Amino acid sequence: MNPQTPQIASLIRLIQVLRGKNGCPWDRKQTPDSLAVYLVEEVYELVDAILSGQTEAVCEELGDVLFQVLFTARLFEETGDFSIEDAARMINEKMVRRHPHVFGKEQANNAGAVRKRWHEIKQMESKDSKSASILDSIPVGLPALLRAYRVSERAAGTGFDWNDVRGVMDKAEEEWSEFCQEMKEGGTGSQDKDRLAMEFGDILFTLVNVARLAGIHPETSLTQSIQKFEKRFLHMEQTVAKRGERLDSASRGELDRLWEQAKKEVSDRE
Repeated sequence: MNPQTPQIASLIRLIQVLRGKNGCPWDRKQTPDSLAVYLVEEVYELVDAILSGQTEAVCEELGDVLFQVLFTARLFEETGDFSIEDAARMINEKMVRRHPHVFGKEQANNAGAVRKRWHEIKQMESKDSKSASILDSIPVGLPALLRAYRVSERAAGTGFDWNDVRGVMDKAEEEWSEFCQEMKEGGTGSQDKDRLAMEFGDILFTLVNVARLAGIHPETSLTQSIQKFEKRFLHMEQTVAKRGERLDSASRGELDRLWEQAKKEVSDRE
């Protein structure tokens, strides 16, 4: 795909019209800062579509993300900072530079070697590589689960990692035991709550590393589990609604029965 294909060129012209003198008042007042939140929302919607497995939805959401990217580029082009062509040139050069095993003479026999070399090259690209941290490029605004994964992944790239998944699983059990002990002591003061929160955070961070070493992405895994719960819970609501009742009026025993029924009748892949 290049920016001058008919459909891409048409989309760029459409954005120019929207931003033009007789364009849309809403589009004309947008700034990179105001668009940022919409870009994030569109990316999340694209991820949802991908996880749903519905290719038509993926195509639509991918188009929405493309629009936001081109719109943002247009704003910077209007101020003379850079154009979409400049952004495309920079990423093209970066991808070639970071794939010396494809475009150069280096060799990489597996994905792990590629990832390690990628981070090495990224460090060398830093303007002040001696003082820069490998963690610097991880966006602070990432959701905590994603940030935990990236931080642990970068740290592991330096060799600071468990030898195998069994080791980190043992650590997770240790963190869980510490949390359980804090719960048993039952402190109610603010310092006790802070300590309890820290212990729980340690569990989550360690479990992220369990997922990483097991080859599972925790964000995707948790999203799928949430979706599975939502489907089953909705089934419970619909079941009692057919009887003219409300879920919050059911007994605990009835709720357990409805849950077991939902587990049998609702497919995880729907």
